This record gives sequence, structure tokens and C-alpha cells, in this order.
Amino acid sequence: MTTDTNLSIGYIGLGNMGKPMALCLLNKGFQLTTWARNPDATTDLVARGARALNSAADVARASDVVFICVTNTDAVRAIVFGEGGLAEGGSSRQILVDMSSIEPGATVEMAARLKKETGMGWIDAPISGTPTACLEGTLTVMAGGSSEDFARAKPAIDCLAARLTHMGPSGAGQTTKLVNQALVGGTLALVAEAIKFAQDAGVDASQIPVALTGGRADSPVLQEWGSRMAVEDYAPTAAIDIMVKDLNTVSRTAQAQGTPMPVVGAAGDVFQLASRQGLGQLDVCAIKKIYD
Repeated sequence: MTTDTNLSIGYIGLGNMGKPMALCLLNKGFQLTTWARNPDATTDLVARGARALNSAADVARASDVVFICVTNTDAVRAIVFGEGGLAEGGSSRQILVDMSSIEPGATVEMAARLKKETGMGWIDAPISGTPTACLEGTLTVMAGGSSEDFARAKPAIDCLAARLTHMGPSGAGQTTKLVNQALVGGTLALVAEAIKFAQDAGVDASQIPVALTGGRADSPVLQEWGSRMAVEDYAPTAAIDIMVKDLNTVSRTAQAQGTPMPVVGAAGDVFQLASRQGLGQLDVCAIKKIYD
């Protein structure tokens, strides 16, 4: 794949996932501008050649494609439509690519508003992967938005993705990410119970992922997080509180459209319980601690 590094890229949201994505884009030769409420967050990017600007609006004005990756719907809304936000610098020549995991309905509403007020396109492109995958450009990305806007943003998104799928119109990417989180969260809750079951039976639980490799019960969740549960490795890569947020979004969306999801509801309760026990900043596999 040939990378079109003539595109000017903006990146806002320099957290656990956003900063390594910004570094990936720099490593691939893009001109990168950024902005953060805490200027210290941009220091290492500036040292690598990025330009730190004074507002999100300035980033929009300087960019062909603007990526954002922040914590929730309210944060996205503030960055786009708040004072000094992207909308103030937006025009029809630019595309916003939102890699946050937020509510599909809010995405549809905000994308329509941004298009009406500025002409700027909006692609919802939530991600699945690790910080290492962000840095290496090997994420799984599920995108929603018009075919025209997707085609314009695709060369930039491709640089961050091992797999990029256009799922349909605005909001479809966010809905697909909720499917991802429902499957991951539900599987994690079950794996935690199964690992504890094995331990209570006197079985070496660290051998469970090995023993089940290639069978019907095998999965990346079992191999990565089941192995970590067995040895109590809870260093954070994906926090419990983030999964709580996402499963709550699944439940609200399911209720709004009339989809019964009792298994996801039960998994959400497990994560909520772990959070209330003070485990929210630990890795998602630390839900096993509620059984210890």
C-alpha cells in the first residue's frame, strides 16, 4: 500500500490509545498537528516533528483529516462543538475521523450537525486493539459514514489499521464496536468464572488456555486474559471502567431499539461490581478478583 503523506493530519486525544496512534502517523511520514488541554501531553510529539497549536479549531484549519480519540460522548461533543472546537475551523474540505467509542445515536446527530454547519464530513471509526497495535498500525477499525467521506478518509485510516471495514452509514461503526464490546465483555465474564472454577477444583488454571487451544472454547480472550487471570497479572492495558462505560452504552442502545440482551446485562453487572469494589483502573481481566 502506498501512503499518501501529502495529507495534512490533525490528532486530538493523546491518551493511552491516541498518543501511540499519533506517533504511528508521524513514523509513517505525515505532517501532524495536535492540541491538548494539557500542553505537556504534546511535548514528545513536538520533539518528533509535530506542531502543537492553540486550539482544536486551529488543528482543523491546518488539516485535511482530523482524528480524535477521547473517553466518551460528552468529550467528543466538547471538542467538536465547544468554544474553540473543531467546528469553528471546519469546512467542506476536511474530514473528521472519530476513533472514540461513543453512543451511535449521538454520533448520527453530531455528524449531521457538523455537516450542516460547516460542510465537514464525519467518519465514526472506533478501534479494537492494544496500545502496541496503535503504534504499529495494526488495529481493527470499523467505520460508519457516507461512502464519499469514507473514501476521502480511508488513506489516512489505513495507516493505522490491519483491518478496516466500512460498515454502513453514520453510526454503523459505533454500533459494530458495541457488538465487539458485548462479545468481549461477555466472554471475559465467563472466562473469569471458568478460571476460578478450575482453581477451586485444584486444577492448574495456567494450563487451561494451553489445553483448550484450537478447540471450540478457544478464543483470543481466553488466551490473553485467561492466562493473565490464572497468574493474577492485572496491569492495565484496557481498564475495567472503560468496559463499564461501553457495556452501559450497549444496554441503553439495546433498550432503545427493543433488543433483549440478558447475557450482556449480566456481564455488565459483573464489571460494575468490580468497579464498585475499587478495581476500576485495573485491567479488565481483574474482574476475576471479585471471586477471590
